[in-house]
Amino acid sequence: MPEEISITLPANLDLEFKNALQEEGITPSEFVSAALEEYLFVRRFRMLRERMIKQVQAQGIFADQDVFDRVS
Repeated sequence: MPEEISITLPANLDLEFKNALQEEGITPSEFVSAALEEYLFVRRFRMLRERMIKQVQAQGIFADQDVFDRVS
């Protein structure tokens, strides 16, 4: 079941939001859903990257050259 939320935007962001809706030809719900989906994807990616960085640094890999040296 869809969840309804309410947000308050500063005037400048509200104007930009309304302009984007008009340019994209989508509803506020579609826009917010797409923006939230994209944000959560990027968040998952960053969290995974952070975990991976810790693991590879523990193996002495700190730069692209370190990776190249290992696979060459």
